Amino acid sequence: MINRANRVEKKRKKKLRFFRVFFLSLFILFVGAGVYFYNVYSDVANAVDKMHNPIDREGSEKREQQVEFDREDPLSILLVGVDKREGDSGRTDSMIVATINPDTSSTKLLSIPRDTKTEIISNSDPDKNRTTKMNAAYAYGGIEMTIDTVENFLNVPIDYYVEVNMEGFKDIVDAVGGIDVNNQYEFELDGTTLYEGPQHLDGEEALQYARMRKEDPLGDFGRQERQKEVISKVVKKGASLTSLANYDDILEALQDNVLTNLTLDDMIGIQATYKGAAKNIEKLQVEGEGKTISGDGWYFFVTDETRQALSDELRTHLGLPTDAVAEIDVDY
Repeated sequence: MINRANRVEKKRKKKLRFFRVFFLSLFILFVGAGVYFYNVYSDVANAVDKMHNPIDREGSEKREQQVEFDREDPLSILLVGVDKREGDSGRTDSMIVATINPDTSSTKLLSIPRDTKTEIISNSDPDKNRTTKMNAAYAYGGIEMTIDTVENFLNVPIDYYVEVNMEGFKDIVDAVGGIDVNNQYEFELDGTTLYEGPQHLDGEEALQYARMRKEDPLGDFGRQERQKEVISKVVKKGASLTSLANYDDILEALQDNVLTNLTLDDMIGIQATYKGAAKNIEKLQVEGEGKTISGDGWYFFVTDETRQALSDELRTHLGLPTDAVAEIDVDY
């Protein structure tokens, strides 16, 4: 009887030891994971802090009140790719206005051709105002003047911006391990040759893939589509679990090549509240006509009627009443 009691006691102690070891291991695993993700969060916070570049919107009257994530207000983001080279202040290589509406779970993307002839606007320094190509706004007044110009062109508020240095964009592509594309046209650009068909691109190749336009039958519109393709594939790969082990390189590439007025809290708020809108994306196009002006080069002309139609669509998507766009006097 005593022996049987001893055996039962030994089994009970064995079970207790097993559960102690099991729960201790589980605890260590969770603590270890917590430390790891805390370090990741800390690194992300530091990277976003370096990317954060608030801007002065003095003079902008497109919003009567600030966007609030808690209210699930529709919002807009201007995505710009800037071509910065040594000895040059830079010009915008691509401009995409994104409007996001959580109520309709939808996003609209409008690419603005960089050669669009328009009035470039500086709300803080009207002496800089002039009529020229859209992408010159950055050279004259940086991201602030670019935003003022886009707001004037479309009569929509720009709530946030994300600026990417296109020359350094290749580092971001390399950091996520490259991207896969199906190239439609064989071409050579800046010493890089890309052949027709499916292929894996490294950073330099992806940069030229996004920049090429002269050998594309659609010209700037074809390039805009490839730019959106490259950006979406980089974002998708960067968000995948396989990129976690390489997150240091990704963060370093981002903080060296991206500027934004979004804070980390803003990014978390947008991801939490507006992520459903990413599943329904509509791409809009600016209709116009390209012309060469004697002694002044090639321009893309957009009528006031076209701008008004785009403005009405975007303002409605943002939950704003439609309003007349400013008349822009350009020589057609």
